[in-house]
Amino acid sequence: MKKTILILALIVITAGTIFIGCRSSSEKVENAEKNLQEAKQDLSIAKQDSVTEYQKFKLESEEKLAAHEKSIAEFKARIATEKKEDKAKYEKKLAALELKNSDMKKRLEDYKEDGKDKWEKFKSEFSHDMDEFGKTFKNLTVKNSK
Repeated sequence: MKKTILILALIVITAGTIFIGCRSSSEKVENAEKNLQEAKQDLSIAKQDSVTEYQKFKLESEEKLAAHEKSIAEFKARIATEKKEDKAKYEKKLAALELKNSDMKKRLEDYKEDGKDKWEKFKSEFSHDMDEFGKTFKNLTVKNSK
């Protein structure tokens, strides 16, 4: 009795496997086309997300760069009353900061999206440079107030 049940179960499993494996070519093509369409949609969504992220980062960075320019101009006005030698020293440092700020602005404008890995690298390096600029400027202004 157990052998009969075992043989019957084996026959059912074998028949099921054969039935599932015997899909028609048209079903396989339809599934492949459906998968392709889904993949294209996912890619389109990912590209759109990437573009949106880049635009947001660019806008935020442009605002920070403009704030840097404003801070430099304000600091120039503050040092106008300094001694001649101190003023010259600060102006030289400010000129270097202005150059760095304009270089960062140009890098941001010139960046062309070229893959997620390159975007992440650019974003990381640019953010680091922005932070370093902020620290350098802060150190310059703190020394002035002592």
